[in-house]
Amino acid sequence: MLDGIMRRVIAPPLAVAGRRLAAAGVAADAVTLAGFAAGLAGAAAVVLRLDVLAALLFLAGRLADGLDGAIARAGRRTDRGGFLDIVCDFAFYGAFPLAFALRDPDANALAAAALLFSFYVNGATFLAYAAVAARRGWETEARGVKSIYFTAGLAEGTETILAFLLMLALPQHFPVIAYAFAAMTLATALGRGLVGWHRFRDAPQGRAPGFSPPERDDHARP
Repeated sequence: MLDGIMRRVIAPPLAVAGRRLAAAGVAADAVTLAGFAAGLAGAAAVVLRLDVLAALLFLAGRLADGLDGAIARAGRRTDRGGFLDIVCDFAFYGAFPLAFALRDPDANALAAAALLFSFYVNGATFLAYAAVAARRGWETEARGVKSIYFTAGLAEGTETILAFLLMLALPQHFPVIAYAFAAMTLATALGRGLVGWHRFRDAPQGRAPGFSPPERDDHARP
């Protein structure tokens, strides 16, 4: 829901940083892996109740997630990079609910399981929609230049970041925040599922109405 707004704000400085890093020889895949490592370290910090450190590592991981795409656009783009980025993103986002469950199983495990279930369902609709859209030759720049077809929703990357930061700021309220965000995520999945049910039933092969083909990029975020 907020990704379109945030993209307009952060895209210009990220593009500048991406060009400079690419010129310095920094590889996009290396930044992806560094960001993933920061995210996993942040999840470990959650388990250890080091919430300030966890927030800093989490934000570092998300910054790397923005920079890797900017570096790829300024340099060499590969399908491998897009594949690596989306896999790391899914693992990154799954690690934080798990970390809260490990931190306090009695208080957090059920809410964490509900949140992970919503991520699972949302990820399934996201990737399935992208796969069918790719087979039909559909492309869109609605959420920026991405390696796969992105659909908008109530809970996107920006909302996920805000929800996780709120969990870190108010860890004692993790269950309430997790259940609320799980509901938003499931609503997003339901909406995408209904759109897919409608578009994929009768739509002819070829480009979707209202969309134009973008340049290819190798980094993406759900």
